Amino acid sequence: MSAYNDRVETKFIHSSASHDHTEHNTGAVNVPIYLSSTYHQKSFDQFGPYDYSRSGNPTRQILEDTIADLEGGQRGLAFASGMAAISAAFMLLSSGDHVLVSKDVYGGTYRLITEILNKYNIEHTFVNMSDLNETCSAIQPNTRVLYIETPSNPCLNITDIEGVVKLAKANDCLTFVDNTFMTPLYQNPLELGADVVLHSATKFLSGHSDIIAGLAVTKTKELGEKLAFIQNSFGSILGVQDAYQLIQGIKTLGARLSHSSETAEKIALHLHHHPLTEDVYYPGLSFHDGYPIHARQSKGSGALLSFRLPTKSAAKAFVENIRLPVFAVSLGAVESILSCPATMSHAAMPAKERETRGITDGLLRLSVGLEHPDDLIKDIDQAFEAASQVINKKGILL
Repeated sequence: MSAYNDRVETKFIHSSASHDHTEHNTGAVNVPIYLSSTYHQKSFDQFGPYDYSRSGNPTRQILEDTIADLEGGQRGLAFASGMAAISAAFMLLSSGDHVLVSKDVYGGTYRLITEILNKYNIEHTFVNMSDLNETCSAIQPNTRVLYIETPSNPCLNITDIEGVVKLAKANDCLTFVDNTFMTPLYQNPLELGADVVLHSATKFLSGHSDIIAGLAVTKTKELGEKLAFIQNSFGSILGVQDAYQLIQGIKTLGARLSHSSETAEKIALHLHHHPLTEDVYYPGLSFHDGYPIHARQSKGSGALLSFRLPTKSAAKAFVENIRLPVFAVSLGAVESILSCPATMSHAAMPAKERETRGITDGLLRLSVGLEHPDDLIKDIDQAFEAASQVINKKGILL
């Protein structure tokens, strides 16, 4: 961890440069890419820090040290994807254990929990974690992990991290937090008592829609060693070139996410006042149910929002007429990305389960990029004009 008390925006740029894993410091501004699968050992009976790149690679190590520094943890680990990081974290459990999971969780996480973990006799309960009483009531004697997404995907519900951590500690449980949407710029779950923080680093940390990556950071060295053992055993490591690109992406995170977040708030307010919008979900809006808690535990509101149109046909017309955002899976890039959770990020979730979580066919999720806010708002307005043409004055489909 850094010996200085630099602000996080400064750490984004300089943290990776503070780790020197070479014998000779060349002064290179960028970290080297070590394209080697194996390493010569100078001694017959005493190996060096690296032997085989599944177990450790100098470039990947710099990335792992960097994310640990940024999140204030003891051990960082880089995985082949966000789901690989989440899956590895759940492998800390044993047969017969039980987990509590945020009700409105990412579709890939839902699929892992409901279709994979159950094969290993790991039980689960989905719970509205914005309600601490409901969360407390759902804890069972064999509960071992409380898994949080905050803000959640895709309706951006807010969970009181400190409140859930207190419940977890009182019941001898671990707390995992998916921090993909907020990143270390805006939220530090480990400082709030969480045990493991997880990232789909494909998203805001990378920021350029060019790599798939996952990161995990543990609060303690002991937990980090357990997770590293799982990473090495399963072999789900991040490739060295992707690790290098992710280091580069992290350097610009502060500038990118700050700009995108300012634009997202403007768009959220604009959507709120548009007559065709039924609901807007953005934690930076003062009337958002979770606003007070989010403002207390986070330093910003992020660049992601969701909004609900009255019908599937209206959403379809909106998507087909929008010009600037790409219509695609994923989020967190320099380009704005529009998606339909019901058919994309949460397609793995049965329709009945989606409905109970408010994931309707008219719900759209917008990840705001670096375009000028006026251009995005103008584009949104013209897409609304097209959407309004499929609805008559009574709101009935023509």
